[in-house]
Amino acid sequence: MTLEVRDMRKDDVPACVAILNHIVTLGGSTAREVPCDAREFLAHYLEGSEVANVVLDNGRIVGFQTALEVETGIYSIGTFTDRGNPAKGAGRAIIAKSIADVRALGGTAIIAKITDDNTGGLAYYTKVGFVDHAVIENDLTRKNGAVVDRIIKRLVL
Repeated sequence: MTLEVRDMRKDDVPACVAILNHIVTLGGSTAREVPCDAREFLAHYLEGSEVANVVLDNGRIVGFQTALEVETGIYSIGTFTDRGNPAKGAGRAIIAKSIADVRALGGTAIIAKITDDNTGGLAYYTKVGFVDHAVIENDLTRKNGAVVDRIIKRLVL
């Protein structure tokens, strides 16, 4: 396994959409519950973010991470990795570049908003240095009627 992290490009969009939509279909690990098409992905995740990176395993995209400034110096990040054919270490590899990119933009902190039913996401952000910052109670009602909180984790740069 050889992991490479680089800026996301337009030609990466189909692979990223496939990863995202698979996660959405599995349910319970993203607030998003409706799949998206390439046009929506491009507008929201690539063109709508200040930071957009992909992680590749031997040339195959196995994850992506985007961040956008939500208030001066504070960036909100999202991380999505291939659940069908995961690559060990993909999340840890991509966060280093995203942190460097946010710092280069003058960022002072990164936040991640994770639904409380996403135990993998909560563990990932803790493992890479984020700490619990706040809780938004009853933030989302799932299609199945379950009401979940959103945990905000923060990494000070």
